[in-house]
Amino acid sequence: MTHSSLTSSVVADWVSGWVVSRGASEPASRPWGWTIDVGQPAQVARHVVVDADRARVEEAAARAQGEGWWLKVFLPEAAEAPESLAGEWLGPRWAFDSAAYLMTAELGPTEPGVPPAGYELRTWTRGGVVRALVAAPDGSLAARGQAGLAGEVAVPDQILTVPGHQRRGLGSVVMRALQREAYAAGATRAVLGATTEGRALYESLGWRSRTAFASAYRVGAAA
Repeated sequence: MTHSSLTSSVVADWVSGWVVSRGASEPASRPWGWTIDVGQPAQVARHVVVDADRARVEEAAARAQGEGWWLKVFLPEAAEAPESLAGEWLGPRWAFDSAAYLMTAELGPTEPGVPPAGYELRTWTRGGVVRALVAAPDGSLAARGQAGLAGEVAVPDQILTVPGHQRRGLGSVVMRALQREAYAAGATRAVLGATTEGRALYESLGWRSRTAFASAYRVGAAA
C-alpha cells in the first residue's frame, strides 16, 4: 500500500467516526473526497480533500462559497505545514486554523486512569457516542471528551480540560476511559485529529502521528 492510499484509508476511518460524534450527515462522496453537512453556525459544512493537489483543492473551494464552510486538506505526501501549500491554492477569502495532525492507535485492554483525589470520572454511551466526564471536587466540569463509534473504528473528539484544572493528568484519564469503553463496544482501532498541544498528550499514551493536514475556513462570501 502506498503512503497516499494508506493516508486515504486512515482519513476514511476518521470521517466515519467523526460524523457519528458530531451528529453530522452521512459523508457524500466527491471526486476529491467527501462533503459533510454539520449544521452549526461556525461550521455549516465541510469538504474533506484527500490526495490533494491544486485542482482538487480549487474544485472543492469553488463549492464552498459562503461563510461557515471548512476544508480539511490532506496532501498525498506527509508534510509538517500543509497550510503553506494550500494557502497558495485557496486565496484571501480563506483563513487557516492551528496546525493539525491525524493520529492512530490500536485498541486493546487499557488500564483505567485514576483521577486525583476529590475528582470523579463518569462515562456513558448513547447514540453511538462514548462520553467521559471528570467532575471537580465542587461538582463543576474539570475535563471531558467523547468518541464516535463506527464499527471497528473509534474517533475521540472534543477532548477538553478546563484551564483551572490543567496539568493534573485529567486529559489522560479521559482518553483512557474513552479507549476502554470503545474497545468494550467492539472497536479495535482509533483515529483522531490533534492540535499541536494535544499531539504531545496522545503520543505519551501510545498514539502515532500519521500525517499533518490543513484546516481552512471561509471568512467571506464570494462577490
